[in-house]
Parts: sequence; C-alpha cells; structure tokens
Amino acid sequence: QVQLVESGGGLVQPGGSLRLSCAASRSIFSIWLMGWYRQAPGKQRELVATITTTGTTNYADSAKGRFTISKDNAKNTVFLQMNSLKTEDTAVYYCNALNQGVLSWGQGTQVTVSS
Repeated sequence: QVQLVESGGGLVQPGGSLRLSCAASRSIFSIWLMGWYRQAPGKQRELVATITTTGTTNYADSAKGRFTISKDNAKNTVFLQMNSLKTEDTAVYYCNALNQGVLSWGQGTQVTVSS
C-alpha cells in the first residue's frame, strides 16, 4: 500500500486557479492508476480525473477544459491544475492510487471557491 498526502487546497475566488499536489510515499512509476476525487458536503464522492501509468488521462465532464491532471514520476507526485474555478467546485479533494488490486486514499485537502 502507498501513503498519499494531498496539499495545495485553500480559498479562492470564482474564476481563480489552484494547483493540488499528491505526494506518494514511494515510486509512482508503475502504479497502474492514480486519480483525484472530490466530495462536497451532503454529496457522494465523485471522480474528477485519472491518469494511468502510461499517462493516459480521463476527466469528469465537469472538469473537462478547466482541470488538468499530470504526474512527475521523479518526484512521486500527481498534480491537479484547476482553472476557471466555480463555486460548485467547492469540496474536499482526495487523491487515490490503484495498484495490484490495492486502493489507497489520501486524507484530502479542502478547496473552497467563494467571493
């Protein structure tokens, strides 16, 4: 199992940007799938974006065109660049990793979009 630590959340105005980071406790080079999910108050956790070991990405419709997932294997870190943020993007954002049938989650980072 890999330990994941998210950072980069905070308070931002609508239209602003944030870059979230997810630092892994070991090499992510061979981790099959890593992703970002979010959970707003009173709602279920939902997919935001995923990235495979080969760099193939997938986005929720709500994230397409605004968010970009990427990874730096040398730093064992996955990023989520979020632009044009909306109030409805307010949520706790979680990083996860799926490898050899084991799913790991980070503790989450709060993103609040408000004027």
